[in-house]
Amino acid sequence: METILALPRFYFGFRERVGRRQYLLAGVVLMAVKYAVDAAVIWGATRQPWTPADYLLPLMTIRAEKVEALPPGLAAAMVAWTLPFVWVGVSMTLRRAVDAGRSPWLCLLFFVPVVNYLLFLWLAALPSASGAAEWDASPVAASVADRWRSALLAVAASVGVGAASVLLGAVVMQTYGVALFLAAPFVLGLFAAYIHNRGHPRTAADTSNVVTLSLFVVGGTLILFALEGLLCVAMAFPLALVPALLGGGVGRAVAVRARVRPGTTAYALLLLPTAALADHSAPPPRLYEARTSIVIEAPPERVWENVIAFHDITADPGLPFRLGIAYPIRARIVGSGVGAVRYCEFSTGPFVEPVTTWDAPRRLGFDVAEQPAALREWSPYRTVYAPHVKGFFRSARGEFLLVELAGGRTRLEGSTWYTLDVHPHAYWRPIAEWLLTGIHTRVLQQVKRETESALPAAGGGSGSIEIDRRMEESGR
Repeated sequence: METILALPRFYFGFRERVGRRQYLLAGVVLMAVKYAVDAAVIWGATRQPWTPADYLLPLMTIRAEKVEALPPGLAAAMVAWTLPFVWVGVSMTLRRAVDAGRSPWLCLLFFVPVVNYLLFLWLAALPSASGAAEWDASPVAASVADRWRSALLAVAASVGVGAASVLLGAVVMQTYGVALFLAAPFVLGLFAAYIHNRGHPRTAADTSNVVTLSLFVVGGTLILFALEGLLCVAMAFPLALVPALLGGGVGRAVAVRARVRPGTTAYALLLLPTAALADHSAPPPRLYEARTSIVIEAPPERVWENVIAFHDITADPGLPFRLGIAYPIRARIVGSGVGAVRYCEFSTGPFVEPVTTWDAPRRLGFDVAEQPAALREWSPYRTVYAPHVKGFFRSARGEFLLVELAGGRTRLEGSTWYTLDVHPHAYWRPIAEWLLTGIHTRVLQQVKRETESALPAAGGGSGSIEIDRRMEESGR
C-alpha cells in the first residue's frame, strides 16, 4: 500500500531520484499508453491514422491537422489528457539528468521534436553519478522583506520575458500560437520561480503565487503599453496560467535541488524560437462550419423576406457583446439574385457579402468580401496594437437554409464557414463557436420576430434553438 501511495510522488514530484532503469521503463510504458489512447481516439473520431511521425511533438502536435479535425470538446479533452504526461516527462527528465550528473536544464529539450527522443535514449543509458546533487532541500524561513525582495525580482524578470515574447511573436512575427500562449508563459514561470527560490527555497504554494502574480503583471503591462486590451488578456489568462505553473515547478526544482550557474537559466529562452518554428511550419488554417437553427411559425415565403434584409435589432446584446465582441445590428441588400450585395452591419462595422446562391425561398448563400474587426478592445487608449483583432478570425462565407415544416412552419438554419489562426484550437475554437452561436441566435431571433409580428394570427412563442456545429475541411 505504501508503495502505491508513493507512486504519485515518484512520477509527479521533484524530490525522488530517478535511475536509468526506472527512467527507461516509465518512459516506454507511458509513451505506449499515451500513443495507444491518442491513436484510438483520433481514428474513432476522424478515421485517420495517428502515426509515430505525428507523435514527435510532446504537446500532442498541438497544431497538427488531425488534432484540429477533432470536434472542439474532444480536442480540449485530449489536451487535458496530455498535460499529466507532459508534467511527468519533464519532472522525470530533470531528475534523471541530475542523477546522472548532468545539467537539469536538459529537461527543456523534452519539448524539442526528435531531439527529445534522442535525449531520452541518452539519459536512459547514463549511469548514476557518484557525486550527484542531493535532493533533500526544504523550504527555509525567511523575513518578510527577503521574500518580497525575491518576489519583486522574479516579477521584474518575468515582465521582461513576457513583453519581449509578445513584441517578437505578436507584433513582429504576427503569430498567435504555441510560442505566445504556451512557450512564453512556461519560460516566464520558470524564470520567476528560479529567481524566487535560488539560495532561499520557498514553498511550492508561495512559488505558485509569485508565478501567478507575474502573469498578472505581464498582462497589465501589455494593457499599459497598448499591446493588448483587457478583454483579450482576460481570455488568454487561463490558457497561459497552466504552462506558467508548469514552468514554475521546473524553475523551483532546479533552484532548490540542483547546483547550476544562474546564467544558465537563459537556456530556457531557446524554447521560444523552437516554438515559433512550430507555428510557422504548421499547415494553413482549416475551414470550419458553425450552424444554428430556429423554428419560425410562418411559411418559407414569408421568412425569406426578412432573411435577405432585416431592421435594427432592438434586443439587448448579451454579456460577451457588451464586453466588446462584435455583434450584428441590421442587414440590408443592394440588388436581387446572384450578384446582389448584402451588408450586415455589426457593432464594429459592416460585413460585405456578395450573394453567390439565390434560391428563393429556400437558400441564400454569400461570400464575405470584407469584414470589420472581431472585437473592440477595452483599453485606456484609442488604438491598441494587437494584430489579432483583424484577420486571425476570418469569416469566409455564410448561408441561410429555409426548410419547410408541417403546419406552415419553417426551420431557419444559419451557417458560417470560418478560419481561425489563433492556437491552440482546442482552447480558442470552443470560444469562437460559442460566440458564433450567440451571433447566429441574435440574427435568427430578429428574423423570427419580424416575420411573426407581420402575421395577422402569428403563433408567437419563443421557438426552439438547435445548435449543430459541423466542421468541414477546406480543399487545400
